[in-house]
Amino acid sequence: MKTGLLNIGMIGLDTSHAPLFAEMLNHSGHPHHVPGGRVTTAFPGGSPDFPLSISRVPGYTAQIRDDCGVRMVETVEAVAEETDALMLLTVDGRLHVEQFAAVAPYGKPVFIDKPFALSSGDAQAISHLASKYNVPLMSCSSVRYAENLAAAAGEMGKGELFGVDCYGPMELQPTQPGFFWYGIHMAEMLYRCMGTGCTEVRVTTGEEHDLAIGVWADGRIGTLRGNRKGNKRFGALLHREKETDHVDIYAQEKPYYASMLEAVIRMFQTETPPIPITETLEVIAFLEAANESRTTGKAVPLNIHETGAII
Repeated sequence: MKTGLLNIGMIGLDTSHAPLFAEMLNHSGHPHHVPGGRVTTAFPGGSPDFPLSISRVPGYTAQIRDDCGVRMVETVEAVAEETDALMLLTVDGRLHVEQFAAVAPYGKPVFIDKPFALSSGDAQAISHLASKYNVPLMSCSSVRYAENLAAAAGEMGKGELFGVDCYGPMELQPTQPGFFWYGIHMAEMLYRCMGTGCTEVRVTTGEEHDLAIGVWADGRIGTLRGNRKGNKRFGALLHREKETDHVDIYAQEKPYYASMLEAVIRMFQTETPPIPITETLEVIAFLEAANESRTTGKAVPLNIHETGAII
């Protein structure tokens, strides 16, 4: 286990997570300060054809540089050279495999913010690179780490968990197709509770809503409801033999992103990812199948090895 203060590099300053994480790590007076590391170097990045990416870069870069004392560099390789661990935060999932390929040879722990990738092919490529260069790798949505979701998922006194219904906002972005942009949050919640083993996905879609129904090999059913009308809150219903629990992700005093950042720093220190790569790969395969079903209206199977790895 690594001890002492880690120098952390950021790749991609086109997401609100970049200044948020930098403040929580670099400012000990922050109400949700996470000790163990300090952001020292960053590559701003940004995708010119993605307005929600490129429009954010100047402001977040200035904020992180001026308020957190982070030095900007011109390449992702320079970030890897100068730091102990990397946060690949680039909001455009299309770039993740390219950026990870550039830093993987340095063999340093990497956290990839959601979405891990926008296809199973890219997800597999990242996984293979991590294996080749022995890179400790973690990727997830911060919503996965809501403490009350974890508590509900771990409840053993109400009988077997036989289904989970997750809901939340699901805006659509052309460059991050279908479920990948915001559906990733609900998928991470679903897999946090259900684990791997989904065999097929079927989607019903409309102008204001999408509903994805996943069937697990053991007969359990999990759903994602994406809303483009009404509330924008994330939540879940966990169905057990004795009771159904409702989880309001926002009910906890401690924000879920603080809990996730603590897990990321532990991974950097121990170099032991808390989420199996097979689960991350299946999350991406689930979203990919959901997007296909969203177009065809038909059930789409997930192709999975016996080991749980996507083929």
